[in-house]
Amino acid sequence: MLFNSFAFLLAFLPLALALHWLAERFAPAWRLTVLVALSFAFYGYWDWRFLPLLALSIGVNWLIAEAFQKTRAGSLVTLAIVMNLSVLAVFKYFNFFADLAGMIPGLPAPKLDVALPLGISFFTFHHIMYLTDLRRGQAPRYDLIRYALYIAFFPQVLAGPLVRWREIMHQLDERPYQRPDAAERIARGLMLLTCGLAKKVMIGDPLAEYANPVFAAAAAGKVVSVMEAWQGTLAFTFQIYFDFSGYTDMALGLALLFGIVLPQNFEVPYRARSIQDFWRRWHMTLSRFLRDYLYIPLGGSRSGLPTQVWALFATMALGGLWHGAGLTFVAWGVAHGLALIAALFWRRAGWPMPAPLGWLLTFLFVTLCWVLFRAPTFEAALTLYKGLLGLSPLGTGFKWRALLPAAAFAIIGPTAWNLVHKLPPARWIAVLAGLLFVIILLKIGEDANYEFIYFQF
Repeated sequence: MLFNSFAFLLAFLPLALALHWLAERFAPAWRLTVLVALSFAFYGYWDWRFLPLLALSIGVNWLIAEAFQKTRAGSLVTLAIVMNLSVLAVFKYFNFFADLAGMIPGLPAPKLDVALPLGISFFTFHHIMYLTDLRRGQAPRYDLIRYALYIAFFPQVLAGPLVRWREIMHQLDERPYQRPDAAERIARGLMLLTCGLAKKVMIGDPLAEYANPVFAAAAAGKVVSVMEAWQGTLAFTFQIYFDFSGYTDMALGLALLFGIVLPQNFEVPYRARSIQDFWRRWHMTLSRFLRDYLYIPLGGSRSGLPTQVWALFATMALGGLWHGAGLTFVAWGVAHGLALIAALFWRRAGWPMPAPLGWLLTFLFVTLCWVLFRAPTFEAALTLYKGLLGLSPLGTGFKWRALLPAAAFAIIGPTAWNLVHKLPPARWIAVLAGLLFVIILLKIGEDANYEFIYFQF
């Protein structure tokens, strides 16, 4: 069930809010159980066959956490992490590594015909965060209902944000509708939901119409002109931002409606003045995960320059692989890793970088790297790069009218979170938001409803 679908907006969400309100009002002890049931119903709507995997994943990890509490055997946590990564590897990477093995003459390369369970990368990382912190002595024990809600809470289960247990668990025992700021939270939640929908439906999805044909032409081996290459690349650059940040705004808004504050995931990333700054602003919760659970354990910055360089490279290469089971994703991660290493040497040399030049170089680098992220093959990416570098015919018809507003909004505009929290309570704002919501519903009914890009990860 997509957040931007009639089934979710007009059926599931009103029903879920009503059931949650009834539980919170008349049976508070059952509120979390109701939220777990709603989360499983939401997840099962996609494909009920994946429900046992989610339930088994929660049950087994919780039992191992219980066993660790009694025995303090660190090997249990190690076993659980290996098990989680193995499940992820089977569903997401088996065929990828089989293809790699198939490149070796004479080596059999069996394939698995299995669908990728939605959100598996995200709930796997949630398990790892909790179990790692449990072994470190930082995380307490939780009962099965609370742990299940931490993993499967429906606003975050499919595409994040990646939430640490300490950011959410203390909120579960609150009475959200008894808080003095309950009405304000609900209002801001509705505003965030509307803003996220607007970003996805009114900006992100239309940009797909300019990006998809160009990448499809490159994948089909057709020549892509200079104008087409820049149009497609810039369109995808802004599409993925409005698509993913729009999803995040919706997730944050939906969580607020159920009394939970989730962490932000974007802070105007295309305003970054360095590649390091970009990763502090883009998919912030993934950046935190990679830093705390991969980069630092690999040595980080405290074990000398060679170790730091290796840790940066390995972290970003694995971060690229996490996004997708393909060598183009690995190349995308490696490119960012090399850029972070170059920036590290630049800083250590003490060389200056004027802010405008830093922004321009960062934006161009990130934009060019999105080609690797979006292109299905290296051949398609090479075709796009030829166009971007002027090695193809010039072409005509650059759709700048569609790209300019998106660029201005992405680079100059505020984040939805900041906008919603700065707006004063006012009736005219509520009326405008209501009108915008109706317009979005009408547009959903008219146009193709695209899935969120990050759902495939």
